[in-house]
Amino acid sequence: MEVRTKQETKDRMSYQRTRLKQTIVIDNIITMYYFEFAKNYVFPGEQHDFWELVYVDKGEVEVTAGTTQHRLRQGMVVFHEPDEFHSFYACEGTAPNIIVLTFDCRSEAMKRFARQIVHLEDTERNLLAEIVKEGKHAFEFPFRYPLKRRQDVPAGSEQLIQLYLQTFLIRLLRRLGHAETSKPLSFTAREKDNEALARRVIGYLEDHVEGNVSLGEISEALHVAKTRLKEQFKRQTGLSIMSYYNQLKIGRAKSLIREKTYNFSEIAAMLGFSGPHYFSKAFKKSAGMSPSEYARSVQARSQTDSE
Repeated sequence: MEVRTKQETKDRMSYQRTRLKQTIVIDNIITMYYFEFAKNYVFPGEQHDFWELVYVDKGEVEVTAGTTQHRLRQGMVVFHEPDEFHSFYACEGTAPNIIVLTFDCRSEAMKRFARQIVHLEDTERNLLAEIVKEGKHAFEFPFRYPLKRRQDVPAGSEQLIQLYLQTFLIRLLRRLGHAETSKPLSFTAREKDNEALARRVIGYLEDHVEGNVSLGEISEALHVAKTRLKEQFKRQTGLSIMSYYNQLKIGRAKSLIREKTYNFSEIAAMLGFSGPHYFSKAFKKSAGMSPSEYARSVQARSQTDSE
């Protein structure tokens, strides 16, 4: 029988560890907002000692960063570095939807984002959506400052916010040329094709948000089988095509309500609802309030924001 000394046993049990390098680490979240601003909204400006990203989900805004002005369109994000004065206003009388995240990050790699403006890809937009989703799980919504933790938080929600945000920033960092590869290794040609297909469907839905379309019409217009359309769209977005289409309609309705150009009956007809009753029912199911309640809530919030 082999007899080992204590030292030999210890040597056999000593395994070398490889400490994982961390390029970007988010230390703290300060604020998290999803704003649906009223038409002609103006944010006079601020500066603070932490990072801020501003993403335009709908509409267009004119952003001032330091002494430079930029026009941000839907799908674009801008980064404001610590202590940089910044402001923005809604362009051309539109009612923009904006995501704002502010956070502490002392990682050297963050300097690459100073005053950067990037047009997001689908995967990056999905990550932003996951951040907002987990934010609603972790904190009371609508978000306020300071963030108030919910009592019924699913396990790991705050950590997922951190991980999603770090993943989002690392993806952008790679696109800006600061990594070994420009794309994740698992990003295959087929995945690119499926993302492109989802974008084509979304584009078609956006072009026909005023009115109605069927799955058959989309299939015929894009020359893609209905089965593939349904499967790949659900895989890329997490929603069925018609659920996404309904969300677009309600989003468009919110913008029209905030712009105060049409009444509810006109909006219902414009967006293809068979009448104001069905429009109100669909709106309340999606937004959790009636169109008139939503109109009042936007007015109240815009007045509060401008004070």
